Amino acid sequence: MNHRERTLACLHYQPYDRLPLVHFGFWFETLTKWRAEGHLTDADLADWGATAALTKMGFDYEWNPSYFPGTGLDPAFTAEVVEVLPDGARKVRNGDGVIVLEKDDAGSIPAEIDHLLKTRDDWETHYLPRLHFTATRIPDTTPFLSAVHDELRGLHAGSLFGMIRNWIGVTGAAYIYADDEALFDEMIDTVGDLSYQCVKTVLASGAQFDFGHFWEDICFKNGPLISPHVFAEKVGPHYRRICELYHQHGIDIISLDCDGKIDALIPTWITNGVNTMFPIEVGTWEASIAPWRATYGTELRGVGGMNKTVFAFDHAAVDAEIERLRALVDLGGFIPCPDHRIAPDAEYSNVCYYVERLRAIYG
Repeated sequence: MNHRERTLACLHYQPYDRLPLVHFGFWFETLTKWRAEGHLTDADLADWGATAALTKMGFDYEWNPSYFPGTGLDPAFTAEVVEVLPDGARKVRNGDGVIVLEKDDAGSIPAEIDHLLKTRDDWETHYLPRLHFTATRIPDTTPFLSAVHDELRGLHAGSLFGMIRNWIGVTGAAYIYADDEALFDEMIDTVGDLSYQCVKTVLASGAQFDFGHFWEDICFKNGPLISPHVFAEKVGPHYRRICELYHQHGIDIISLDCDGKIDALIPTWITNGVNTMFPIEVGTWEASIAPWRATYGTELRGVGGMNKTVFAFDHAAVDAEIERLRALVDLGGFIPCPDHRIAPDAEYSNVCYYVERLRAIYG
């Protein structure tokens, strides 16, 4: 079996020759640290995604190879420096129209300082004109479909609320929902309609895909950044009609990327057609597919759920995590994957050991 065949078999509870060994990338600082330590070469890091480095470590492929239609702002805002602070940090208006704080020594997500989108006038002037559907949002699918070879082919539907949260901020979304619910609804409906039209156009072209996918990132360590009731009422119907499109074209694996503690939003996703959770970020809240499977049955699948923090310790810590994962793999429909991009505290030898042990256990 190739990577695509064994992955689809696993997610469909069918026999497979061995467990797919997947990852979800690395921080840039992680790879440069390993290069400085002599584990990787410049050639290993030469291609986007560091495919050569990942092959050297023994992984099969990076999870979620997907084709992306243009479901976001078109055109995006032009990035510009708004202010340079005395310490060299910069206030930058990014492509979403959000002013963020950038620092040369910070490689993670920058802090948000201010948002352009605050009122209906902001929406109608700066955002709505950038959210119309045009054929230019659908680039040729051939390069992607020919490049993934024996990996899964995903069709990305974009984001139905996470993108709005990016534009307006968590506090802004709360205020607009309370102060102007009609505007809140219009934002969600506009984004949902655009995503639907993009997916519909791609599928109508005859291009073949193995799974559908959404991105959200709308939870934190204690739960959702939006009321679950509001999410189900306002956003749920858009999931349903896009998932129905996928189903009409034979796509029955539909995954969703949301960080944080997602438990309270799973009912909306699973009842509207999303059936594969990713990355199942373990975090301090100790997320696991096991209680979700007990609640929702085998319709709920998962990819992720491997606690990447053990890579900072030793082989014993890795072994303990692998042992925890074995019971989850035995449930079926679950593929372990480090639960987010591997951080700079990870030891190269521990990551290689993790892959070696999984290959020894699962073939």
